[in-house]
Amino acid sequence: MAKAFFRLQKFLRRTQFLLFFLTAAYLMAGSLLLLQRARLAAQQGPRGASGLAPPGPDTGLGAKAADPHLARSPGAQLPVGTDALPGVEPRHSLRWTASRNSELRWLRRRWFHRFIGDQEPMQTAGLRAVRGATEHKGTYVGCFSDDSRERTLKGAVFYDLRKMTVAHCQEACAERAYAYAGLAYGAECYCGNKLPATASRPEECNSECKGEKGSVCGGVNRLSVYRVEELQAAAPRRRNVIYRGCFRAPENLTDTFPASLIQPNLTVEMCSEFCSKKEFPLAVIRGRECYCGYPTGRFPLRHGADRRLCSAMPNASSAAAGGYCLAYQTPVQDTRCTDRKFLTTKSKGFIALSSFPGAGNTWARHLIEHATGYYTGSYYFDGALYNKGFKGEKDHWRSRRTICVKTHESGKTEIEMFDSAILLIRNPYKSLMAEFNRKFAGHLGYAADRNWKSKDWPDFVNSYASWWASHVLDWLKYGKRLLVIHYEDLKQSLIPKLKEMVEFLNMTVTEDRLLCVENNRDGNFKRSGAKQKDFEPFTQEMKDLINRYILTVDEALRGRNFTGLPREYVPR
Repeated sequence: MAKAFFRLQKFLRRTQFLLFFLTAAYLMAGSLLLLQRARLAAQQGPRGASGLAPPGPDTGLGAKAADPHLARSPGAQLPVGTDALPGVEPRHSLRWTASRNSELRWLRRRWFHRFIGDQEPMQTAGLRAVRGATEHKGTYVGCFSDDSRERTLKGAVFYDLRKMTVAHCQEACAERAYAYAGLAYGAECYCGNKLPATASRPEECNSECKGEKGSVCGGVNRLSVYRVEELQAAAPRRRNVIYRGCFRAPENLTDTFPASLIQPNLTVEMCSEFCSKKEFPLAVIRGRECYCGYPTGRFPLRHGADRRLCSAMPNASSAAAGGYCLAYQTPVQDTRCTDRKFLTTKSKGFIALSSFPGAGNTWARHLIEHATGYYTGSYYFDGALYNKGFKGEKDHWRSRRTICVKTHESGKTEIEMFDSAILLIRNPYKSLMAEFNRKFAGHLGYAADRNWKSKDWPDFVNSYASWWASHVLDWLKYGKRLLVIHYEDLKQSLIPKLKEMVEFLNMTVTEDRLLCVENNRDGNFKRSGAKQKDFEPFTQEMKDLINRYILTVDEALRGRNFTGLPREYVPR
């Protein structure tokens, strides 16, 4: 018995020693691997930096050249490079910009990629988590079939591919005063005032809610429908009615608009409420007549007339009963262009949607997706955008299943991999502020005052201002086939510019679909919350730096036979 116990004790001691040895070997191997990766990263630099390591204090352009505020002429209107000394390379010339871009690229990309995968701001995420945890109070109606080509609940559409809950969908629909909320695919929310016609078996609604384990959020082509009328009394309503203008009435109003109402003492609220219940995004008033429908070729909401022709007041009781009418946009979403999908066959051309960060790339993707009906891809993965319905974010950017690919990259290698590109350019002053807001408050928020007053802001401008210029210069130099779109032109002339973009993508779209996009032009990506007060965050030194980049880019665009920068880019 003693011998057997001694053998067991000896075996256990050996086992302990063996486990200790294996653990130590595992830790050492892991440490060596991390050291090797760190050494490779230091040698290669960040992705797309053309093998350049971060410059040291005694390397590169030297201390004076590395400081963007030194040796600069105070006059912004001087031709580029006229303040340079003989024999010295002109500051802010094309060559200098490319050289400085190489020096700073490691810094700005490290900063950019650190934020690109971030989730929504903590305050927003926490608020949604609390909302998702609240118990829903709507009445479950049943499981219904749903056709993606002709939605039954088509008042509004919301996506949250990671945090969708029954309560979140119900509250979103109740805030907009809809009667029903329907959930599908575990992550999609639809609102409406009409109950779906075709009921399905309860077990066919079998998709678990993405943000609420144990709860059912519809299924494949199936809707879990709730009645939310009892929630409307407590929920804050978002019955915002937007005045679109005074327009010449079409010849036959009853043929143009599918629903109508004649009401003595008709008001805007009466007409808007009537059209909202009918689930139409447009309310048109002429005297005592109220019409509901969509913007179409017969009534495209263009070429507005003088408001005096509609009695100078957006008031239904005083609107002209003759050839002009008042148009209002109801809270109902125009869903004629919200259906999207991946390309069924791989795209032959590999097209980039390139821009400097903060230049409106996400908004342009929203317009392109709704105009063409196909998803756009991304060189990165942004979880916040994926949760908002940009499903191409999760698709590999080289899959060619998307109609174009978002990128902020510059440099010869990163550009020449694309066959063609839409180059979106925005005023650098606006772009820098928009990107700074995104970094500190997400896609829809505003940076706090403490962020603007901190050291982060001047550091950001010093690094990113040169990127704005070098990004355009690189694409002009290495891009194979370019369509240059200015953000300001797209905002002012949406339909003509969007047509250019769609044709460049080798797509054809109907006029009604383009009008639907115009009706949904902002999407869900307009910044909300307390808007920043009018203030000037740019110092004179920053303005001098940015103004020279503006002149350089304008000269380069004209040199490639493109239209120069818009007039509002003119140095301040």
